[in-house]
Amino acid sequence: MGLHRSPAIFIADAMALDFLNSIATPTDVQIDWIDSGSGFLAWIEQAGLVPASTLDTLRAEAMPGELDSVAAQARSLREWFREFVLSRKGQPLEVADIQQLAPLNRLLERDEGFGQIVAHDSGAGHSLEWRMTRRWRSPESLLLPIGEALAKFVCEEDFSNVKACEGQHCTLIFADHTRGHRRRWCSTAVCGNRAKVAAHRLRLKEAGGR
Repeated sequence: MGLHRSPAIFIADAMALDFLNSIATPTDVQIDWIDSGSGFLAWIEQAGLVPASTLDTLRAEAMPGELDSVAAQARSLREWFREFVLSRKGQPLEVADIQQLAPLNRLLERDEGFGQIVAHDSGAGHSLEWRMTRRWRSPESLLLPIGEALAKFVCEEDFSNVKACEGQHCTLIFADHTRGHRRRWCSTAVCGNRAKVAAHRLRLKEAGGR
């Protein structure tokens, strides 16, 4: 399913919102990039959240239906977080909102992250650096980097800058980090251009009716 679908959409300027945008209607047909286990692996690889070698290992070792089950959990997480974001976008979060984030904290409790000292080649020579990683014990562990992205978004993003695209049928959400916070569209080349064309047609129609 979805073997020949277009690449996933990453226009939100925030990974947490790109996760919400993993289901969208870029043209006339809705696409869910994580509608299956294989779709979920493809999306998380495009997002750069998990090393390709880790995905290959989990793909090879997964039990039948296991990846599809994790994809279903990801979709549930996505829609839960969508409700949280849409009900609060356009205004700063409050401390009381933490009460609604318990499901996310429960997910993060599963993490087996740890730090290591690794050699780093900076191009100017080799050095040592501290790097966080995690144990990928099962396909369910693929939910952890997503949970981390959601948690960082909640803690670091000003929800006053979270917006929904003004395109008539567009469902995409983004964080407006532009100067003056005047961004209106997921893409000026797509929804922005459609709005201009629609406005132009309306002006022609109104002019013709006079």
